[in-house]
Amino acid sequence: MTRPARLAVGVVSAGRVGSVLGAALARAGHTVVAASGVSEASVRRAERMLPGVPLLPPDEVARRADLVLLALPDDTLAPMTAGLAKAGAFRAGQIVVHTSGAHGVSVLAPATELGALPLALHPVMTFAGRSEDLERMASCSVGVTAAEGDEAGWNVGEALTVEMGAEPVRIPEAARPRYHAALAHGANHLVTLVADCAELLREGGVANAERLLAPLLSAALDNVLRHGDRALTGPVARGDTGTVATHLRVLAEQAPDVAPTYATLARRTVARATGAGLLGAGAAAEITELLDNGRENP
Repeated sequence: MTRPARLAVGVVSAGRVGSVLGAALARAGHTVVAASGVSEASVRRAERMLPGVPLLPPDEVARRADLVLLALPDDTLAPMTAGLAKAGAFRAGQIVVHTSGAHGVSVLAPATELGALPLALHPVMTFAGRSEDLERMASCSVGVTAAEGDEAGWNVGEALTVEMGAEPVRIPEAARPRYHAALAHGANHLVTLVADCAELLREGGVANAERLLAPLLSAALDNVLRHGDRALTGPVARGDTGTVATHLRVLAEQAPDVAPTYATLARRTVARATGAGLLGAGAAAEITELLDNGRENP
């Protein structure tokens, strides 16, 4: 893998992701020459993570850079890219990188048309915008996307990822929306699910809900990552229809906001347990009927 030459890096903008990746690139030997930041939090973060780096308007940041890092929200990436291109901030030979998981490189078309090399580098982790994120980069993967057929571009993206301490994973342009949906479904909905579980316990008078849940959920996560559907346990996977009926009744009475989520996930558990050979067809049909009809007893 070819190591990129030392690059002048411009960070647009110095949010939680941009400030950390800018610092990671600086640690790898590149030079962060400018960053943009408007909010007070961004200014403080830049001072902490990118000391001595001047804060300038986005177009000035891009003009100074060999590598332009667009660490922007999904919905602002396209208009910002178009605006920078219209302002003449991109040039041939630049590397223009964005960090959005939802987009591939087509969103960078205005920069590509001016001769820039487009890359999407999405770190698969959450960011606090602090120095500990730099160390966490060593255990995360980065979804890398380059233009189709541009092997040199893929190599540059992978080399930059390795320099930042992470592991590159190639994500084809066409797979990018599905890739991001999968990550959001897992990470974001996991938080919602765990928060709902803790709230159910607390409202039922159970103290130290998080401490109670931590070993159970940590083991469940570890098991499914190691063993897939074979890790399924619990009343649905066992075909304990009576227990599931009790759950539905209690949730309908005491936590009506959670009850539909329980039923939806139970249906998916039926499907996965059946496909894995853990749940017989008869038991699967009984639980599915119970979930569909919302009955207390089978």
